[in-house]
Amino acid sequence: MPTIVNETSAASLTQLLEGFLVDHPRAVVIEGGRVLFDMAVAKYALSAEYGRCILHLWSEEKNLVRTVAAVEAKNGSLRLQVKRFGQVKPQLLQMVSDRDQRTPTTRTAARTKYLQILERVLGRCFPDYSAEGIRNAMDLEHSFGPAYARGILARGGSAWAVIGVGGDESQATIDGVLTLGTLWLAFCREQSGGRRLVEGLKVIVPYGTSEVTRARMAWMNPSLAKWELYELDERSDELTQLDPADQGNLDVRLVHSFDRQTALERAREAIDRVFSMLPQAASGHVEVWPRNAAEVAFLLHGLEFARVRRGLAANSFAPRNEITFGAGANETALTPETEELFAQLVGRLLESRHSGGNMRDPLYRLQPERWLESVLRRDLVEIEPQIVSEHIYAQVPAFAAGDRGMLDMLTVDHGGRLLVLELKADEDLHLPLQGLDYWLRVRKLQGDSMQTGGRDSLHRYGYFTGLQLADLPPLLHFVAPALRIHPSNETVLRYLSPAIEWTLIALDEHWRERRRVLFRKRSSDIL
Repeated sequence: MPTIVNETSAASLTQLLEGFLVDHPRAVVIEGGRVLFDMAVAKYALSAEYGRCILHLWSEEKNLVRTVAAVEAKNGSLRLQVKRFGQVKPQLLQMVSDRDQRTPTTRTAARTKYLQILERVLGRCFPDYSAEGIRNAMDLEHSFGPAYARGILARGGSAWAVIGVGGDESQATIDGVLTLGTLWLAFCREQSGGRRLVEGLKVIVPYGTSEVTRARMAWMNPSLAKWELYELDERSDELTQLDPADQGNLDVRLVHSFDRQTALERAREAIDRVFSMLPQAASGHVEVWPRNAAEVAFLLHGLEFARVRRGLAANSFAPRNEITFGAGANETALTPETEELFAQLVGRLLESRHSGGNMRDPLYRLQPERWLESVLRRDLVEIEPQIVSEHIYAQVPAFAAGDRGMLDMLTVDHGGRLLVLELKADEDLHLPLQGLDYWLRVRKLQGDSMQTGGRDSLHRYGYFTGLQLADLPPLLHFVAPALRIHPSNETVLRYLSPAIEWTLIALDEHWRERRRVLFRKRSSDIL
């Protein structure tokens, strides 16, 4: 039965909406079948004033304010009855957890059709092989989902593992194909029991979607398997093989580093105002963290709950600081009228977000990686004594071919060797190759200076000033609680190129209270 919260409980409405947006940070808001807001980039504010639940949504393109009269929770989405100010007749908004709005029947039909296309194309393009067991059935035990079609191309005593993904899937699903393909290759080899040599993996992605997979495949271990990548045009059944080694002239850049102390000084008056409003219980727990030269954030265990932005006053070129507050994508301007709301938020945060908090509480669960990052910023040298503590950069924006990625942490050891850290607080099947993405970006920046003989790109962007960086590839560290490391992560890590020196660091499950390394596994351990 659907859950309906009606207009008599504005506080319940607000809590329900906030909980949904916390649990689904990539939700979308739909009106009339059209996506209005993608919450991965949009902001929101919620309030329960004067017995009304007010929802404010905004992005760079649009702005929306509605009174929420009722909410119906059904099938992982929320149906909102909302009213414009001054209007009586309600309208309908929908919040869904996933941008993929296909019904289960439509999704299954599309995947069945793709399976038929793939079988036809494999038979025509690889006539010397027989396609065996092409399927997309769910297999949770081995982490295989229905979005990926997989099978075997066999010829005598040898074979290839094959995996493909259709053009109706999201780009994130398409980009995940190499992780699933590597697991499928390992599974096929295990199942063959030595009766057949599984030479390698053929990966098939939709036309024009191969950029991420191609970059990743270039760094898979060629001594462990052969790796082939193809693009399939489903309209013409044309299959085109690509060379993963041909990356083209990939442009990678970082956001320029800035003087953190100057940023703090510019925001000093606003920072003092925020701290004057914090209760004594917040003392020693709130972290002030400059995001860039014009923005300073206030964090409680990694969760940003307020920020100061440097801008221009209305109708003037005079600089001024604006303070806003809100957790996650929630954001509200701090004014005399909203000071009580700010106090309520801080009170809820202090009550919910601490090491002994309730795991069911949305504010406790929100942004666990940022919580982990906040504790590692303080204790990273304790975990890795070789790190230079004065040069630890967190949440570094790195761009590649227009795609904006965020390095969890970038630092350097005492030998001048760069170190990329990828953090995960929850299980993530794709952890190894996500870490590889950021390793590739840092390596490309480092390699630019080697090729041109010029000053190191990282130094040009203002990082590691005064340090001589070693002409060695970066190290790659994965840090996660031991019980939150996906069982398949180590399988994928084994197939990475030996040129990538990685370390998997498993922390005690109670990392919010104490940082203790339970074990380390290194790439050198499996050679």
